[in-house]
This record gives sequence, C-alpha cells and structure tokens, in this order.
Amino acid sequence: MRVLLDMKEETTVASDSVLIAFFSHSGNTQVVAKEIHEAVGGDIFRIVAVHPYPCDYNEVVEMARGEQQAKDRPALTAEVTNMDSYHVIFVDYPNWWSTMPMAVFSFIESHDLAGKKIVPFCTHEGSSMGRSVTDIRQLCPKSIVLDGLAVRGGNVRTARKDVRAWLERIGLLGNVDTRSR
Repeated sequence: MRVLLDMKEETTVASDSVLIAFFSHSGNTQVVAKEIHEAVGGDIFRIVAVHPYPCDYNEVVEMARGEQQAKDRPALTAEVTNMDSYHVIFVDYPNWWSTMPMAVFSFIESHDLAGKKIVPFCTHEGSSMGRSVTDIRQLCPKSIVLDGLAVRGGNVRTARKDVRAWLERIGLLGNVDTRSR
C-alpha cells in the first residue's frame, strides 16, 4: 500500500477534530468504524438513508445497482452540522458494485470537505476498494485523500491488528491527541 501523505510530519491532530462517518448495512462496516473510533477517538456519525435498504441480500444488490445506474443520491436522515470543526474525516462504507453506496455519495456531496483529510475505509467480499478512492478524489478535489484500507467482510471481527497497523502507517495512530475523550 502506498502512503500518499505522511501525517507524522505534521502536528498532532486533536481527537475532537476527527469524524468517523460510516454507512453500514450488514453491520460489518460498523464493527471497523468502532475499532477506528477506539483507536483515534473523535466523533462518530452513522450515514443512514431516509428510505432503508431491504434486509434481503439479493434485493439490496439490485437496489444498489439501480441507484448507481441512475446516479441517485438518496436523502439522508441527518447531516453533520459542524463539519467545519473537523480536520480528519474517515469515510467508511461497504463496497457495492465497485464503489461506495450512493448514500455515501449523498453524504460527501452534502458537505464542503475542501481542505480536509479524507480517510477511506471499506468492507468488501472480494473486490477490495474498487474505484471508490478514485470516486472520492473526484468528489473532493480540494481535499487530501489518504490511503484507505479494505477488509473482507468476513474478517472484520479479527481485523483489529490490521486496522491499527494501517492507522500507524498513515500516521494517525499515536498522532491523535485523545486527552479530550
């Protein structure tokens, strides 16, 4: 994995300037979002579409494909009202059809992320990050997009070591001041 920005060269980041925004349908992504939160602190925000996705896997797959083909931007139940206070934003999501769920596109497009460090993380079942990082870079051309981490959905409960190694590699483990937690 190539590190695009070594945050160790910068000053320590305060944990109250970290946001972990995640979308989780099956719960896998939420497990890792909580692991990241435990390691670096900050605030955690769940991205939820107004119209819930079905529980049935095949129905979700078809709905996700239809949203992507139509370039839908589902309405969300809430937004982050104090985005200006965050400097580092984790964007966590499952890989659906080689990218983020369209609800995550809605989240990103509804906030001004210029000048922020965006840290992508995804769960997947074999397709890794797909084109999601490219999509994030296109959506956030004035942001710094750090290297992401992809964890197979079936491995999330044993990914703690990998998550911590990734956070250290991108300079966030040990460089976040968690005293305010």
